[in-house]
Amino acid sequence: MDHPLLPGDIPAHHSAARPEAVAVHFGGRDCTWRELERRTDAAARSLVGKWGVAAGDRVAYLGLNHLDQLVLLFALCRLGAMLVPLNVRLAPVEWQSVLDDCAPVCLLHDAAFGEPASALAAVTARPAYPIESLGEESSTAAAPSAGAAGDPALLVYTSGTTGRPKGAVHTQANLMANMAAAIQAHNLTSQDRVLTVLPLFHVGGLCIQTLPALRVGATVQLHSRFDATATLQTLAERRPTLTLLVPAVMKALLDHPGWPATDLTSLRAVWAGSSILPEALVQAFHARGVPVCNVYGATETGPFSLALPADRALDHVGSCGWPALAVEARLADVRADGVGELWVRAPQVVSHYWPQLPAVDADGWFHSGDLARCAADGSYTIVGRARELIISGGENIYPAEVENALASHPWVAECAVIGQPDITWGQIPVAFVVLRHQNGLQPPSDGPDPLSNWEQTLRAHLRDRLARYKQPRRWVRLDALPRTALGKVRASELGELLTTSGAPVT
Repeated sequence: MDHPLLPGDIPAHHSAARPEAVAVHFGGRDCTWRELERRTDAAARSLVGKWGVAAGDRVAYLGLNHLDQLVLLFALCRLGAMLVPLNVRLAPVEWQSVLDDCAPVCLLHDAAFGEPASALAAVTARPAYPIESLGEESSTAAAPSAGAAGDPALLVYTSGTTGRPKGAVHTQANLMANMAAAIQAHNLTSQDRVLTVLPLFHVGGLCIQTLPALRVGATVQLHSRFDATATLQTLAERRPTLTLLVPAVMKALLDHPGWPATDLTSLRAVWAGSSILPEALVQAFHARGVPVCNVYGATETGPFSLALPADRALDHVGSCGWPALAVEARLADVRADGVGELWVRAPQVVSHYWPQLPAVDADGWFHSGDLARCAADGSYTIVGRARELIISGGENIYPAEVENALASHPWVAECAVIGQPDITWGQIPVAFVVLRHQNGLQPPSDGPDPLSNWEQTLRAHLRDRLARYKQPRRWVRLDALPRTALGKVRASELGELLTTSGAPVT
């Protein structure tokens, strides 16, 4: 090839070198590199010949993880066009808002989302097609190869935990730089087998391991969605070497009755796509001999920004590690306690939101909004979001610190802490707690029923672990925490609960 490798070149590159090697295992069958290249070429022809897709156009996808979702991305990159993956957990009006914002040529969907896709087509006047039709015969003899490094390739809308989601525009060069950083941090090789269970509509599921694995010619074992039973079965039978999880998924695996007996020895590491990881979850994997490597990033940062390598995972629990390849990081507005806002600058950081709203400052720094500390060895630890910092009586309270202390109690399934305005203190911390036997598990047999004295028990648990001013002043018991698709707690919804009369507040 007479140009640097771009995303759309990946199938052809490996097909030429290792045509019969397995690129993706999906739906019970193997897809070789030869087949992946054939499907990508056919898809590019279809996009041009049947639907008139040209450079700069957008094509949306609504559905679960699918082999052809990857094919679609590679084909669009060849055309200089971009993929718009829709979060399947959004409401129809939110999907419509995204389509109205970016005006895609068409909407592709899988079988599970055929009905909502048809409804969207009716209200947006944009045609919807099954993704299985992507490689059908087309009159186009050959698809033009129009992709360039600077072309937009992926338009991913932020999770919208607060405010209106914005579309982060990832160029082909952004994607390749992110792959390079991830490959180095993971020590990825063509011999790896990477298990993908997180959604590909998010940059975490797509870009932290899946695309980097394909870039080096590794095999991706792709699940349509996370299922604890299926994940444990794959770990035991297909022997992946790496996988990416989030705290909610880690916890679901630990709670599964098959967890203790599942052979995990093929895993050289589990990577976790979450800025803050409960220590109890990490230690449970470490106890099985599997290092948990945290990776920090945002939709706008590729997302690969900070990474905790496997050889430092055991002695840096709670840390996000060090800046990845070609990544610069710094703290801004550092407080007296050493906490500041994390800024990131790197070749994988997007320059703008759709269509042309700047995402970085004049010097190229992305202001993450996350608060962090930097240790003497240069490693970073995230302590919370700037907008979630609680200032009570002039003291700074970082919700993550309180949450980690709460999560260490065996009765706590999940928890979150936010600030509530208070006339005396300015703000007070409020704890939202989901108890373990509310998730179908039983409390310890040697203790009382948590429902009878859960708050007193948890207060006592925190008494020797946190300063008095950090301890929650109000407590709310929930059946589940409201979360985004990648497991982030929707703090805004918790705040709304405090103003409703129906919430069981003590």
